[in-house]
Amino acid sequence: MELNLPSFDIRLRDSGSRRQVLDVLRRRYVALTPEEWVRQHFVHYLMEHKGYPKGLLANEVELRVGEKRLRCDTLLYNRAMQPQMIVEYKAPDISITQRVFDQISAYNLLLHVDYLIVSNGRQHFCCRMDYEQQSYTFLQEIPDYEEIKG
Repeated sequence: MELNLPSFDIRLRDSGSRRQVLDVLRRRYVALTPEEWVRQHFVHYLMEHKGYPKGLLANEVELRVGEKRLRCDTLLYNRAMQPQMIVEYKAPDISITQRVFDQISAYNLLLHVDYLIVSNGRQHFCCRMDYEQQSYTFLQEIPDYEEIKG
């Protein structure tokens, strides 16, 4: 599946009738879904092309709101291990709509991060939050880690 992300040395295997991909952050093979294809490409892009430290990234992070459980696709933590960026993925054939932004905004109500990213592997949107002004700014590109590490 063609994505607007650089390729990387992807590791695949077959497990029964299912194809799996190695998730370097979870350190295990996971089901290769279209969304997972996007996640693995994007995580490698962040690490290999944008300088994000592997040790500060986590996939499938569970959040709890009362009895409700939510899962962030990828979180970037700062050096104090506080969430700094949320990344939400969709399959390449899923359009990035207001509903996707509503989903990531719900996660951010809990985490209060500096950056939100949404990607379907073909289109990527990144915004920087400004809590003082109660606004956000869409960035032209995904920032390098050096620009945001603070």
